[in-house]
Amino acid sequence: MKRLIQRYLHDIHIGIEAIQTNKIKSLLTALGIIFGVAAVISMLAIGNGAEHEILEQIKMVGVNNIIISPSTTTVEGDGDTSQPAGEETAAGKKKFSRGLTLLDAEAIAEVVPTVARVCPVISINYSAILNGRSKPVTLEGTNNHYFDLFNISLQAGQVFNERQQEKGYPVCIIGDNIKTLFFGQDDPVGKYIKAGEVWLQVIGVVERRDFTASASDEMGISSTDNKIFIPVKTMLLRFRNRSLVRADEIERQSSQSSATGNENRQQLDKIIVQVKETEQLTVTSQILSRLMLRRHNNLYDFEVTIPELLLKQQQRTKNIFNIVLGVIAGISLIVGGIGIMNIMLSSVMERIREIGLRQAIGASRKDIIVQFLAESTLISVVGGIAGIILGVALSMIITVVFDIKTIVSLFSIVIAFGVSALVGITFGYLPAKRASDQDPVESLRQ
Repeated sequence: MKRLIQRYLHDIHIGIEAIQTNKIKSLLTALGIIFGVAAVISMLAIGNGAEHEILEQIKMVGVNNIIISPSTTTVEGDGDTSQPAGEETAAGKKKFSRGLTLLDAEAIAEVVPTVARVCPVISINYSAILNGRSKPVTLEGTNNHYFDLFNISLQAGQVFNERQQEKGYPVCIIGDNIKTLFFGQDDPVGKYIKAGEVWLQVIGVVERRDFTASASDEMGISSTDNKIFIPVKTMLLRFRNRSLVRADEIERQSSQSSATGNENRQQLDKIIVQVKETEQLTVTSQILSRLMLRRHNNLYDFEVTIPELLLKQQQRTKNIFNIVLGVIAGISLIVGGIGIMNIMLSSVMERIREIGLRQAIGASRKDIIVQFLAESTLISVVGGIAGIILGVALSMIITVVFDIKTIVSLFSIVIAFGVSALVGITFGYLPAKRASDQDPVESLRQ
């Protein structure tokens, strides 16, 4: 057994010497494998990065959420006309809708049985002021369900209590950037910060988290780091209720006639509804549409969006794209294997006298097969290692240059390397078999 192993090791050593003798040819042979493995690793890294990004977005938009938002165009329930709310229809009947209101959110929570949570949201840009420092912030009026729906945790303090929400107390929960800018290393809980003309007591600080800006407008995702959260009734009572028309606003708009038609009169910017079960998303969205249509006087001045389904559809599309990229990269590996086979076949024709001489001094067919198979396999393995290094480097370059998230997984490395070794053995066997079938007498005559 020991002698047999030594014999085959000797055959492998001869194969290695042949590679060293023909370095340029061996390098050219390995290039197909190198680029094939690099392509597989980098393409799978892009796919993994895209999948991770979408999963993070799903976490950020929340699970089983439906978003009801104002529509820029108002359409009648029969779908025949499109007009601003309050204008006369073609039949002469005047229709009016107050837009999204807090009453809509309360009605959804009371009427729809498949709904788990309802969260009204009002977003207005303000300036936060403290100790002579000023920073533009987003003041967001909402309720405690917001933090559950979007998986937001607090690093300090607590969420609003029931009394603060019902009475519209001047309390707030601040984002991490606001805490850093205005309070530094101090604990802000219990202290005050001014937004507009109102002093707000800080009762909590949102935990910082990574934010991916892609799909933020479409999916309702936004960073919490520069936000100040207050109870929705605090927003309506102490800051601004857009559904109310005040004398100062009428006077201001009369002096700015061009702005009269563009003023946002929606009391809420959106209503976020969480459904109890994923299977109920589509049905609940249809029920919500019918409910809102009745409450809005048969006018479609709202849009119902299911972010999770949109993201999952996007994920399926990217998965198909990644499969196509993986297949293309895999084809390049096969092409590299075919290149190995062609080079090895031509090498057999060039080394017929060497093959005949080895057979004449006692080499068996197995020895010849092992020699040539060792050459092709070694070229593939070395090419695979070089391809892994190149693939990892390409993934990093893609991330830095194109700002595309890539994740190189151990699975992709193992698969790419395993396939490259398999390609070397598979496509190297035919030339090895052909070399072993050579007649030693005829080979020596060449």
